[in-house]
Amino acid sequence: MIVKKFAVTAMLAGSLLLTTGCAGGASGGDSIHVYNWGHYINPDVIPMFEEEYGISVIYSTFESNEAMYTAIAMGGNVYDVLFPSDYMIYRMIYEDLLRPINFDNVPNIEHVAERFIGLSFDPDRRFAAPYKWGSVGILYNTTMVNSVIDSWAALWNPDYAGQIFMYNSERDSLAVALKLLGYSLNTKDEGEVNRARDLLIEQRPLVQAYVTDVVKDLMIAGEAALAVVYSGDAVFTMMHNPDLNYVIPREGSNLWVDAMVIPHNSPNPEGAEAFINFMLRPEIAALNTNFIGYSTANATALELGLVDQALIEKPGFDITDEEYRRLEVFIDLGEFREVYTRAFTTVLAS
Repeated sequence: MIVKKFAVTAMLAGSLLLTTGCAGGASGGDSIHVYNWGHYINPDVIPMFEEEYGISVIYSTFESNEAMYTAIAMGGNVYDVLFPSDYMIYRMIYEDLLRPINFDNVPNIEHVAERFIGLSFDPDRRFAAPYKWGSVGILYNTTMVNSVIDSWAALWNPDYAGQIFMYNSERDSLAVALKLLGYSLNTKDEGEVNRARDLLIEQRPLVQAYVTDVVKDLMIAGEAALAVVYSGDAVFTMMHNPDLNYVIPREGSNLWVDAMVIPHNSPNPEGAEAFINFMLRPEIAALNTNFIGYSTANATALELGLVDQALIEKPGFDITDEEYRRLEVFIDLGEFREVYTRAFTTVLAS
């Protein structure tokens, strides 16, 4: 995924936030460097952690998994806590860029729902503490559609020519076509990828634009009938425009999970584990969810009623067991990712 963020205070709008903590606190150093998606945390949470633990947080943001990966792989920047997505976690584990978390220091992992633990990107449950999750689906304006929206095929309906936004991400957009064709979104069959490419090229005349974050504002303003979005963005837009609805198409889609991990060269892993444990407290998990609108992996926060009911009631915030069975988690494709990149580049150039 490219970016998952909401309009929040200018406190986190820049690429770097420096804050000062109290003296003392957890062992392992008096500061940690946290690297997260833009606008993916309640800004009140950081000073709460600093005050309690006496650890200063140097906070910076990235705009894509790939940008985050480059920063870590190049070794020029040193961080203590990262928030990558599933497939990137898989890659970073394979390339020895992460260190195992000592979960004896992170007892709040018990609050994470079991269905988000031990997934394919971290099957041995050693490296990742799930943070947020969601699906990819279709956001549609109920006043602008004239048919039932329950399939990816709606995005190829000529009735909506010029009224469709696709997501500017090779994995997400190719996944739409792959699922419509009945393939896995992790396929390593070049013929299947090329057929998905051709299907997206066929769709291009109907597409108003390939976009990322701006899709939220555009759909709230009624600028299109249909859009491919992350479920958290769907929840946000539905809170601002009651004419919008969200569906996971019947062919299936992507289940994504963003998790907290510790890079291999963290100078303060103990401080990192303290931060991760803090973020997994049900009340802190709820503060973050209520602020940014994305679904939490923290089952206890939901069970205790700490998450705003208005969010819970929106389509896409939670999923049924039947929907869950239709979803796939992205895994890293290794060198085969170049096939996806070539295919998507061709689509955008068509």
